[in-house]
Amino acid sequence: MGATFVAAGASQTQAKRIGDRQKTAARLLRASVERSYDAEVDIDWDEPWLDGKTFGPEHRLSLYGTRIWDKLSPEQRSDLARHEMASVLSFGILAEAGLSAVLFRKLMTGKLADDATRYLLSEIGDETRHSTMFSRMINKLDVEPYRQPKFLIRILSVGAQLIPLGASAWGGTLLIEEVLDRLQRESMISEQVQPHLRQLFKIHVLEEARHITYAREELVRSYQASNRLGKAFHRLVLAVMCAGVLPALANPQVYRRALGMSPLRGALVAQLNPNYRVRATFASEPMVRYFHEVGLITGRVTAKVWKATRALPDDLHEEIFGAPPSTSGSRLKRLVASAVGV
Repeated sequence: MGATFVAAGASQTQAKRIGDRQKTAARLLRASVERSYDAEVDIDWDEPWLDGKTFGPEHRLSLYGTRIWDKLSPEQRSDLARHEMASVLSFGILAEAGLSAVLFRKLMTGKLADDATRYLLSEIGDETRHSTMFSRMINKLDVEPYRQPKFLIRILSVGAQLIPLGASAWGGTLLIEEVLDRLQRESMISEQVQPHLRQLFKIHVLEEARHITYAREELVRSYQASNRLGKAFHRLVLAVMCAGVLPALANPQVYRRALGMSPLRGALVAQLNPNYRVRATFASEPMVRYFHEVGLITGRVTAKVWKATRALPDDLHEEIFGAPPSTSGSRLKRLVASAVGV
């Protein structure tokens, strides 16, 4: 079943088979007309939550598999899932706002009246509707939105305006869209997940497939057009972005609000959890394999940053570093993990 839900409707774009930009844009514009949704009417917001349904697969929660998780009651586990979902959706609103800013910048440098420009406008419209949908779902979850620290919002805001319009921008786009796509594909087919959320995931996945296709092609075009120094820059920036995005999906304040736990302790448990790598590789695998195909995971420094993300599948890790990833960790790491409840 795993391979089926991962492949169904997903972008099949390959780095070696990139088409003409205008033809791709025209095709995606037609798809936008044929497969677009309105969450205001396609999700029954007034329908109550169903008893016995979850807010996401338990095995994808940040504390799953730890000693703390074993001590949680069913109600606490459900509450943690509800808050982690609100955290992901809150991050999604912020990330899509940054993405739209980058797309507007790209639009301003384009020809203004061609299919590529019109597709960018269509995608910005999609992202706006998605953020509206996420916002309504956070209200439905009855959880206050999870705000990122002010300094991080400032960095993201400045980065969206200053990051070079090239491989870094398109790679960052894929980092957000493909990670959410992968996680949501799993949830939207699970009958254990609340129907409201499954419908939200379906809408987002079907529409984001167009965005992923376009961003994958633009990533290849822009990376191949860069000189040697530019390629090294984009590789490093993208690796650093990945190292920051994956941990940000679960806001540390989740643990205080849902469980009354110290945010610092909760974040440490989540990061030291042996299942963290399982979740990271699952969420990132299609994206990481594409980056590797394009040539973005090369260079000594870049490779080390990717290793630190713990998002490299076993076979790619072995190909790049000559050995599979270590599962034991350092003695100090094991001692800290034991002390905080991993």
